[in-house]
Amino acid sequence: MPRTKKKSAGRPAKDRTSDYIDDGTHDDSEDEDLPSDEAGRRKIKKNYEELLGIRIDKLRGRVLNREKINKTIDGLYFICFECKKICHNLDEGWMEEAVTLNNFCGTCAKSKNIRSSAA
Repeated sequence: MPRTKKKSAGRPAKDRTSDYIDDGTHDDSEDEDLPSDEAGRRKIKKNYEELLGIRIDKLRGRVLNREKINKTIDGLYFICFECKKICHNLDEGWMEEAVTLNNFCGTCAKSKNIRSSAA
């Protein structure tokens, strides 16, 4: 007859599977009125800010992560070259300067008259 595994003594399995980036200290009351996907993106952007810290200035204008939202929509996390804010293309907009390949959020691109090079 095969032996069964013994349960290991220690913390419960629920604690071991917790998210290693999010410490759960921020207030969720401000995200209650947002749709769940937008609240999730806000949470991820806050985690990027905490994780990168002072390196945001060095990494400005770069793409941090690409995600597939569904078959037709791609998401993109990036640091705006002008305002140095972590942005998502669905929330703040996204524009890439054709000459320098720097990424700008929608408001900064509009203020600097940067147009899309798709034409």
